[in-house]
Amino acid sequence: MTGGRLFACLLAALMTLSACGLVSSSGTFHHTSLPDGSTPLDGAAITVTSKNFTESILLGKIAATYLAAAGADITDMTNAPGSASSRQAMLNGDADLTWDYTGTAWVTYLHETQTIPDSQLLWQKVHDVELAQNDLVWLPPANFNDTYAFAVATPTAERLGVKTMSDITRLPVSERTFCVNDEFFSRPDGFLPMLQTYGIPYNTPNGVPSGNVTQMDSGVVYTATARSSPCNFGMVYTTDGRIKNLDLTVLVDDKKFFLPYSGTVIVRKEVLDAHPQIAPLMATVSERLTDELMQELNGRVDIDGEDPKDVAYDWLKAEGLVT
Repeated sequence: MTGGRLFACLLAALMTLSACGLVSSSGTFHHTSLPDGSTPLDGAAITVTSKNFTESILLGKIAATYLAAAGADITDMTNAPGSASSRQAMLNGDADLTWDYTGTAWVTYLHETQTIPDSQLLWQKVHDVELAQNDLVWLPPANFNDTYAFAVATPTAERLGVKTMSDITRLPVSERTFCVNDEFFSRPDGFLPMLQTYGIPYNTPNGVPSGNVTQMDSGVVYTATARSSPCNFGMVYTTDGRIKNLDLTVLVDDKKFFLPYSGTVIVRKEVLDAHPQIAPLMATVSERLTDELMQELNGRVDIDGEDPKDVAYDWLKAEGLVT
């Protein structure tokens, strides 16, 4: 997803690199069955890849486990080193299915600069270009959006009476304190234009003075925000498990400044044409995934130290999707 994000890499052993640069982790998912014993993907050979951060690995393990339960012969190439290798594997045909984010495609892959706040419209534009240019099919997005946001400790939110980003503009200047990482501070669609959009421009007496902003590592932002020191408001990612664990309240982006990063399954067209059953199977998964659920699942890995393949299997089983 967005650059500068720090995640724990929790898969244990990295094995040899393939020619496309992916890390082989074949067999690191649970082998199970669909509840009715059917195998709609019998005979399908599908290589699943993912990037090497927690949420991407989790989503990859969910896909690998569920499609294998449906009868597919799965090659598990999740936890690819760096974002570029999994993307390149999809482009050159070394991988068949992955999860990615509409905002990532729009900004990073397609090099667009226009902000499209409507998540469905953004997905449609990404879908159309990727299909035309790369023969990649972006299936309908899941119900979670892993985008930038600002959060505040829940007791502090109650003390200040804030629920939306616009509420910050009504606070005394002394309360408008922010923690952000270096990358978000400097990016053209990041902190400074956000403040401008909300009418509290950076380094102005009646906006947000420079002394009110602390730049720090992304991981430290969460704990600093939970302590409300040195900042009341910290930059977060909306599906991060630490939001729930640290009792943070995510403020509503009521001016819709932030680009949507809807989680979406991508399949090579050739593979989807040969095995159209992939689409309804992954839709069954996608429709269940929400921001709150992803916070919980990510937290089980990043905070509780569970293995992503176990978290993926446990969730699928709890949903009644596998036996």
